[in-house]
Amino acid sequence: MAVKIRLKRMGQKKAPFYRIVVADSRSPRDGRFIEEIGTYDPNQEPSAFQVNEEAAKKWLSNGAQPTEVVGKLFKVAGITK
Repeated sequence: MAVKIRLKRMGQKKAPFYRIVVADSRSPRDGRFIEEIGTYDPNQEPSAFQVNEEAAKKWLSNGAQPTEVVGKLFKVAGITK
């Protein structure tokens, strides 16, 4: 089972809000997920995000692959493998 750390879109039309989730790569973007590890709000200035570092490091060490955007958020937060 390939596991990804990616964004799940929430919020209203034209006002997106995202949750950072760990999900099976075969599940749909806003579908079933394994664990929620943070949030990301691009509408605020500057963009606001919050990540549970312990959970993120645990999933990265177990082989989960972050998507491009989540990888950039992790880099800003100082989270590495």
